[in-house]
Amino acid sequence: MTPVPTTGTTPMSPLPPRRPSKKPKKKKRRTHWLLKSFFTVFMIVVLGALGYAGYLYMQIDKAIHNVGTDATVAPPQSAKKKPLTILLLGTDTRAETGSLNTDVIMVASLNPESRSASLVSIPRDTRIAMNGVKTNKANAFYANYMAADKKTADAKTKDLFGKFLGVKIDYVAKLDFQGFEEVVDKFGGLTINVDMDMCYRDNFDGTNIRLKKGEQHLNGQKTLDFVRYRKSNCGTAESNDLERNERQQQVIDKLADKMKSIEGVLKLGQVIETLGNHMKTDIPSAQIKTFLGTYIGIDRDKINYVHLEGDWQSPYVILTNDSIQAAQAALRTTLATGS
Repeated sequence: MTPVPTTGTTPMSPLPPRRPSKKPKKKKRRTHWLLKSFFTVFMIVVLGALGYAGYLYMQIDKAIHNVGTDATVAPPQSAKKKPLTILLLGTDTRAETGSLNTDVIMVASLNPESRSASLVSIPRDTRIAMNGVKTNKANAFYANYMAADKKTADAKTKDLFGKFLGVKIDYVAKLDFQGFEEVVDKFGGLTINVDMDMCYRDNFDGTNIRLKKGEQHLNGQKTLDFVRYRKSNCGTAESNDLERNERQQQVIDKLADKMKSIEGVLKLGQVIETLGNHMKTDIPSAQIKTFLGTYIGIDRDKINYVHLEGDWQSPYVILTNDSIQAAQAALRTTLATGS
């Protein structure tokens, strides 16, 4: 039996000493690297988002400055504190027609405390007969005031429709047809429930309306066709101003939905820039920012769409007194503090 070598009194092992394992150290380094990489990517995403948000803010701020006026707004008049009323006009200003008629006439009252709104659409052929003005269709007044004196046309138009609906109108915004089309296109179009087959052609001004009944996605031009359709010369049933108003309100509702979406917020700068090229208004830029901050996320059930009723008696739409009074009451209710 071979003796085991010894050193002093301690037996010597026949195997070399075991070296410490380095695997735990590698795992620690890998975990550290993963955390560092995640943190780096996270910071890049955050900084990129902040940078894009800053870009959007500057884009929106610049666009709003181009849309509104430079007038200052006293704190008590701010849209975040005071209920206000706006007259919205959709103007047919195509070069082919040379018209200034207002095919879309809406009056909207907004209340910041309740974050609610009432919207009244006035049929373009509504007969307006009041003391101090010559009886005419609703859509003729703005064009007549512009022909008489461009400087006072806005004020006179606000005063006229304010008296008609029994409220003080604070501001007016006028958007031409091309601007409306571009706004809808910026939002990627709208999904609309077309209520009837529509067909109308006019070689003089290039109108070519061809829509089928049913829900469908419409671009800007088709959406404009949808809200404008009245007459037919190619086999479809005709429509009236009251039905047109319901279509206009459907489109406004769809646009409000778009404004609340992430896609809508990201496109807001482009939309406002488009409005700056096609809209004329007396709303101060600072007030436009306040309107956006106060009402951009308004709930659909907080918007009261008021439908006016009446009868066609050529060449006018004669609204019922009850219908006009209901519209006046809706606007006043919204304007009342705490409504």
